[in-house]
Amino acid sequence: MKTKRRNEMVLQSAWKQRQTVVFLSDFGSSDGAVSAMHGVANAVSNSLRLDDLTHEIPQFNIWEASYRLMQAMTYWASGTVFVCVVDPGVGSDRKSVVALTESGHLIVTPDNGTLTHIAEQVGILEVRMISEETNRLAGSQKSYTFFGRDVYAYTGARLAAGLVEFEEVGQVLPKVVRLKLEKGRVEQGKTLVGAIDILDTRYGSLWTNISHDFLEDLGVDYGSMMQVTITKDGRTVYGYPVQLCRNFTEVGKGAPLIYVNSLLNLAVALNQASFSLTYGIGTGEGWKISFSVV
Repeated sequence: MKTKRRNEMVLQSAWKQRQTVVFLSDFGSSDGAVSAMHGVANAVSNSLRLDDLTHEIPQFNIWEASYRLMQAMTYWASGTVFVCVVDPGVGSDRKSVVALTESGHLIVTPDNGTLTHIAEQVGILEVRMISEETNRLAGSQKSYTFFGRDVYAYTGARLAAGLVEFEEVGQVLPKVVRLKLEKGRVEQGKTLVGAIDILDTRYGSLWTNISHDFLEDLGVDYGSMMQVTITKDGRTVYGYPVQLCRNFTEVGKGAPLIYVNSLLNLAVALNQASFSLTYGIGTGEGWKISFSVV
């Protein structure tokens, strides 16, 4: 009963902000898939605001979808509905869900790990499994490979328009799929350990989930050198001392540096070059990074 009341309070406070749907996918923009999802939402209610987070998620990359969702979601007003379609298991027995976050946002997505970063850094109050028999675009029952249009855009738009309530989309799902996430932490009082959460796509720098607050815990100042070690499934890919800098110009062109990114986490880059391409560094499960006091 307390959980139900809490969820109702979150949704009530967000009610005035509803009417917005934000789409995220790995569809790209070279065909009509994104426009079709917008069209379904517009047909549900032409008063909705329809926007896009990105449709350039690398194909089938659930990890990046999870991260990009977390990166942008909380900057949108409470009550905004997000439709996340990175779905390599489309048409299979994987579940379709709607999540209510502690921030008051709703996320319509396959249950395949896309909620991992939201659950870790924002918090999820409740997840409901979408009943596809009642929450599906009319006439789409014979389509098994475009749930983004037929189920997710349709359900997301109905939620945003207030035509269906969160509690009506389906039964509560007590547990969702979570990707393995290496939490940012201090080990042995001198080493920071965490994950390479994402690549700064255009520039090739590595964004970690290690908070800059840990630098104070270690007493590390700007200008200090730290040993950076990067591993993939236990195999060392990179291991050199790197300088902690306030900005890129503190090292020469092409030189490595550690800096604090816009999310106030540690990041690694090459000045005017791509760290990820130069050293073959990726992101997601299995990638681990550490910073040790030299």
